[in-house]
Amino acid sequence: MDHVDRIVTQWNKARPDLDVGPMETIGRLSRLTAKLRGEMEKTWKNCGLNPASFDVLATLRRSGKPQGLSPGELLDLTMVTSGTMTNRIDQLVKLGLVERVPNPEDKRGFLICLTEEGFATIENAVSDHVDTQHRLLKGLSDAQRDNLNGLLKVLGETIDTDT
Repeated sequence: MDHVDRIVTQWNKARPDLDVGPMETIGRLSRLTAKLRGEMEKTWKNCGLNPASFDVLATLRRSGKPQGLSPGELLDLTMVTSGTMTNRIDQLVKLGLVERVPNPEDKRGFLICLTEEGFATIENAVSDHVDTQHRLLKGLSDAQRDNLNGLLKVLGETIDTDT
């Protein structure tokens, strides 16, 4: 019996009139999310990054646009506010991991691109990040992981249509 089982058992005794089955699922997802996030943050910290800096650097790296992304494109791909993005970019510029360069398609705008140091940093960080994710999911077979991914996708789609 784990922590979530104990909570559900207590609720079943305290309020037998309620179906607390969803509490079990959401409780497990919440606890796992916190644990997974904590482990990934350790990896990012070991690479000199935090969740925000990893997010921006990884977005730039995976975009397939070596010339960089506009601030608007970064906003669309990371789902943060413009003020938050400006702060993240400013911090990464100070660290020498990204730079602002003129946008050849918009003389009034600029692009954010990885510096050589930024590229090397995110290359190492992504490799370590993927290693961490493999370690965290090593208890599942490929088939179990695929099944879980399918179930989570359905749950996500259901929640997206309900909200």
